[in-house]
Amino acid sequence: MKLFKTALAAAVIALGVGSAQANEIEVKFGHVGGPGSLFEITANEFARLANERLEGEAEVVVFGSSQLGNDSQMLNKLKLGTIDLALPSSVMSSVAPEFSVFEMPYLIENRDHFRQVRDEVLRDVLAKAAEGKRYRLLGIWENGFRQITNNVRPIVTPDDLQGIKLRTPNGVWRVEMFKSYGASPAPMALSEAFVALQTGAMDGQENPLVQIFSQRFQEVQDYLSLSNHVYTPAYVVAGMSWNRLPEHVREVLEQTAMDVEDFALEQGATLDEELVAEFEAAGMEVNEVDTQAFVEGSAPIYEKFSAEVEGGQQLLEQIEALRP
Repeated sequence: MKLFKTALAAAVIALGVGSAQANEIEVKFGHVGGPGSLFEITANEFARLANERLEGEAEVVVFGSSQLGNDSQMLNKLKLGTIDLALPSSVMSSVAPEFSVFEMPYLIENRDHFRQVRDEVLRDVLAKAAEGKRYRLLGIWENGFRQITNNVRPIVTPDDLQGIKLRTPNGVWRVEMFKSYGASPAPMALSEAFVALQTGAMDGQENPLVQIFSQRFQEVQDYLSLSNHVYTPAYVVAGMSWNRLPEHVREVLEQTAMDVEDFALEQGATLDEELVAEFEAAGMEVNEVDTQAFVEGSAPIYEKFSAEVEGGQQLLEQIEALRP
């Protein structure tokens, strides 16, 4: 847990990264990740690199833990130009349908597969989709492979989700997917999830391991089921203030966002390896799911996606063709 503890120590020093000098442009970068989260680790690395390259000209200041709002609120603030950058994930499927391809279960085999999909298929597709909604996509980072926690029972097959009240992010297809499995999904801001789980308003939730740990869900959840049901990227997104930034600042921010892409994958893989033992030490019961049962149970959501998303079937075929 050396990596995780180092990140936590950095978080104690400051929730934001630095403060802009009076003669520098301040670039506000918001995300919902808590201390030690992959969002914090990657956003802070981005800020470190960008600020080295922009010294005296501009400074990226990071605001984590939903300080600037939840994902939907920050997307609105990007459009208003009151913040400069954000790091949304699943919510982007509600912004433009092309992003919903990453809501499809068991689509991404592993991180090497994702890297190929990112570079060879989706970078241009998603950038154009974001532009059509008045956003600029600077980079594609990681949120991670998602797992299920709850207080009712271990989840082995989709049938085990019957009737479980499950917090999900605000992604249209994630809700559809868990409904098809028999759960009772409810979109909710990440910042509200802990109390909902603690009070029993929600039975469970699904997130990458590092988000689960950084949000301290292990304190209020009994079961962790390693499902890897969806791989979700995170997106470095700019809004209305983008064109007001000097050209050189824009160039540095865009290049740095891409430079951090592989760093995000490496950090995510390391944290996944470290964290299962931490959950077990916290008293959670950890189990593997029946992946084949979930794959077979996912057929209806693929059919719906192919029928409703323009170009969806073609995207799925392109991604499948890159599978190792």
